[in-house]
Amino acid sequence: MTGALSAGRMKMDWFGVSLVASATAIGGGSVRDILLGNYPLTWVQHPEYLLITCMAGIITTWLAKWVVKFKGIFMRLDALGLAAFSIIGCQVGLNMGLHYGICVVAAIVTGVFGGLLRDLICRQAPLVLHHELYASVSLIVACLYLALHHYNIDDNISIIVSLVTGYLIRMASVRFKWRLPVFSLLEPAK
Repeated sequence: MTGALSAGRMKMDWFGVSLVASATAIGGGSVRDILLGNYPLTWVQHPEYLLITCMAGIITTWLAKWVVKFKGIFMRLDALGLAAFSIIGCQVGLNMGLHYGICVVAAIVTGVFGGLLRDLICRQAPLVLHHELYASVSLIVACLYLALHHYNIDDNISIIVSLVTGYLIRMASVRFKWRLPVFSLLEPAK
């Protein structure tokens, strides 16, 4: 939905809406799988994911007023999605037998690269790197999930604890405007 809304702000046609919606929804997992050499890509194995994301993008064009009106609900869903995709990225890395550090990278790529692709396609500054904590929430979720995994905590408990923690941190960062320090390079006047 966020991809479709960004495409709408750029006045894209339905193909553009579908492309941006799909890049947002499945882009992070695709980039992760390409980087890790994990083939076939998830959406190639499950083409219905591509169909679902395209349809969701088109449906969003009809519901855009409601989506904007109830943006708080969609922000909460996005926070859950960020945590969930970060956990999935960890699980993919673990299933491939990769080092924990690589699993963290897989989690962050899975969690944030869809939004990066959306913003790049729509020629916007990547929101996930400028506003409230986002990519760092993915990092925290990944580290927590892997720590619980390392200590042999039941996987369902690890998922729930990581999901809830990521959700709460993301929502708190929005509410209290938590941000990482910003680097701002000022060029001398010529």
